[in-house]
Amino acid sequence: MDDVDSSGYSTSTRAQPLQNGPPLERIESVFSVYETQTEGETAGSDEASRTLVYYGDPLVPPQDVMSELWPVFQEAGYEPELTTRHGEFVLVAEPKQVGVDGVPWTNVVLLCLTVASTLFAGSMWYHIDPIANPTEMWRAWPFTVAILGVLGVHEMGHYVTSRYHDVDASLPYFIPVPTLIGTMGAVIKMKGRMPDRKALFDIGVAGPLAGLVATIAVTVVGLHLPPVTAPESVVQDPNAIQIRLGYPPLLEMLAAAFDQPLYRDDPATAVNPVVIGGWVGMFVTFLNLIPVGQLDGGHILRAMAGEFQETIAALVPGALFGLAVYLYYVGDHGGNSVLIWAVWGVFTAILATVGPAHPVRDDRLGLGRLLLGIVTFGLGILCFMAVPIAIVE
Repeated sequence: MDDVDSSGYSTSTRAQPLQNGPPLERIESVFSVYETQTEGETAGSDEASRTLVYYGDPLVPPQDVMSELWPVFQEAGYEPELTTRHGEFVLVAEPKQVGVDGVPWTNVVLLCLTVASTLFAGSMWYHIDPIANPTEMWRAWPFTVAILGVLGVHEMGHYVTSRYHDVDASLPYFIPVPTLIGTMGAVIKMKGRMPDRKALFDIGVAGPLAGLVATIAVTVVGLHLPPVTAPESVVQDPNAIQIRLGYPPLLEMLAAAFDQPLYRDDPATAVNPVVIGGWVGMFVTFLNLIPVGQLDGGHILRAMAGEFQETIAALVPGALFGLAVYLYYVGDHGGNSVLIWAVWGVFTAILATVGPAHPVRDDRLGLGRLLLGIVTFGLGILCFMAVPIAIVE
């Protein structure tokens, strides 16, 4: 008979099958169970919402325990993890939840704030003063649609593929920040472990490829929209700051393919701000494909190369620091690009230390996915620019 203590734990004096959990005999083929518990058992609680806990001894190496028991608990609707408590091995299985439960208010609020911040930033690309004329900010809506479009499609690529592989993930969180584009991008939160390399690869590659499709579409539309010209007051202002964007090979290829100019003789005339949305999509694609840690490139390369990914990741921070040093000493590139690559050198060093995701089943990928991974990294190289931003006073 089970006893329930005041902390909400149900314990048994001997190992017994837990309600809604898999049969003990399926577990004990690799993990000998001597005690079971359920956590979160309170009055009125739903049986399916309780965490199942199994104390025992692994009969095979710990990584093999997870490989064998992962599908067993997945079938029962639980997400298992092998850990230790008080020096004892314990298998903890939490109820699996995939999808959105209720209105994701945090996502909605951040999206609204990002709409406002990108309208504010975009109005300046259209030479509208958002402080003096806040009611005119709405005219920057094409810029906002372009930015949120490329970022949103990228993250939804991850989300949809996560749902396909039955991996729990949040909806995109947009990050409103007062930058030149009004945002620091968007992220989704992965809540479940990767079942195998195929899922890790598919979820990692879906974002960059989906985002690139949206980026190319936005860029082509922007190239066909009329350019913007700075008003005379801005041109004649001796304190005006000129922002120069570096164009990646993919953007220049699209401009050449559609016979649309990127560079103009008149320094007061620039491409339509919608093109900048495409530029953002390409820059984000390159950064995400850096093969380190939890970045998309880290997921893809870990799925392709296995543990060898960590060796490659260890070289990345040095390469980025080297690029920053090169730009600092060679040519007049301004300090902005130097700072960008130095910061990313630090960031990737941290990610490399944390390490990549580790799938439960570590089987090799097939040839098709390997080729797709190579193509994806090739597309990422086409989005690279050594000097993304230069500010000229």
